[in-house]
Amino acid sequence: MSVIYPRRQRQLESLVKKLGLPVKSPINWELLDLALTHPSISESANYEQLEFVGDAVVRLVAALVLWEDFHDARVGDFAAIRSVLVSDRMLAKLASSYGLELHLLVAGSASGDKAGKESRLADAFEAVLGALYLSTNNLELIRSWLDPHFKQLATEINSDPARQNYKAALQEWTQGEYKTLPEYRVTQLASPQHNQERFIAEVWLHDKKLGEGKGRSIKAAEQAAAKMAFMAIQPQ
Repeated sequence: MSVIYPRRQRQLESLVKKLGLPVKSPINWELLDLALTHPSISESANYEQLEFVGDAVVRLVAALVLWEDFHDARVGDFAAIRSVLVSDRMLAKLASSYGLELHLLVAGSASGDKAGKESRLADAFEAVLGALYLSTNNLELIRSWLDPHFKQLATEINSDPARQNYKAALQEWTQGEYKTLPEYRVTQLASPQHNQERFIAEVWLHDKKLGEGKGRSIKAAEQAAAKMAFMAIQPQ
């Protein structure tokens, strides 16, 4: 592992304090430093491998929170809620709430990529989770601060499971219930009016049509169809 200079050590300790963890926690500082090093800095010494570990960690924590606080829910509901909890959008928001970007080492070219900011923050957040997990080989350094976020978000998502990403939620549900993916069939409307819906999408599971919707783009039409299908399968 590389040497951590005093200034960098203070930055890492600042982040740890934001997470609500004591600085004297059994943290592997070299791993945490690596978790906050973007591939643009180094092709070999960066957060990618820790991100791989952290991806499994964040899904495990989400599953445990759902098991403990929503144990009456169906497996399909678990999958739908978890898909939103561990999405790049949610993880990037959590990363921003802790000021993760201030501690992330990124080369100038990559830091200017505004479109990739969400993915960059989500990846780094997962890498931090990977570093904290590997520091103790358990969830000791994670659940105390991540659980409250996931419990609040899961409660909100439970009242609106798709949180505007109905395709992801429907996919998680069909995988959880039937071990398969839904199929989308899109056609272009013959004579769409200006600035109106141009596409119509149907979503199918096996030989059954679950829903359909229209949109100005294929993506919007598929989201509309997925929303109709997802709302239809929810218990009344």
